[in-house]
Amino acid sequence: MKVTIRNPVRREIAIDGSLKVHQLLAQLNLNPESHIVIRNEELLTSHDLIKNDEAIEIVSAISGG
Repeated sequence: MKVTIRNPVRREIAIDGSLKVHQLLAQLNLNPESHIVIRNEELLTSHDLIKNDEAIEIVSAISGG
């Protein structure tokens, strides 16, 4: 799968195989509480499966007040 990470600098990596969102975030050492995973403009949940041939984007979820 093609993974684009914006945390805060944009970088792209390729990962072989299919993974659930929570597995991917754990593999990348990213906190699931502070990252959003998007596929084709759709927000994914932690148990959604990302297939090997898909492209996703991971964005840091930052809130302010």
